[in-house]
Amino acid sequence: MNRREHLDEKSHTLMLPDEAATMAFGARLLWACLGYGLMTLSGPLGAGKTTLVRGLLRETGYQGPVKSPTFTLVESYESPERSIYHFDLYRLADPEELEWMGFRDYLRPEALCLIEWPQKGEGFLPSPDLEITLTPCPEGRRLQLSASTLNGDKMLERLQGAAL
Repeated sequence: MNRREHLDEKSHTLMLPDEAATMAFGARLLWACLGYGLMTLSGPLGAGKTTLVRGLLRETGYQGPVKSPTFTLVESYESPERSIYHFDLYRLADPEELEWMGFRDYLRPEALCLIEWPQKGEGFLPSPDLEITLTPCPEGRRLQLSASTLNGDKMLERLQGAAL
């Protein structure tokens, strides 16, 4: 992560030159959020959303496969410390499907919910603590972080403290 542009206290942009940098940022993200919260992951197909989640999960010690839950809508990863839920709403036909699948049951205080394609759940999703947007570019991936809650502000502070 060789370049960083500070936008304001609630938003940051940085460059991730390759897949390894994306996974490393995912690992740092786990510690910044202290293992709980709600984050959205936006960007086109192939932008690195699942790669970032894979880095976060590897930091928990999980060594199994991490795939995008495009067809299952959600993959659960349990540990004694926390529950992590990785959602992919790409194939969601109607945001109301979130209600039918019991989405609110996943929003527990000790859980971390990571949601790809959040725009597909618009109107049913609560405000995320942190919005993450990944955009492919010639230098790798541009990652933009925006805080939407007090918890998200704290996450950004911890990331800043760890030299974003």
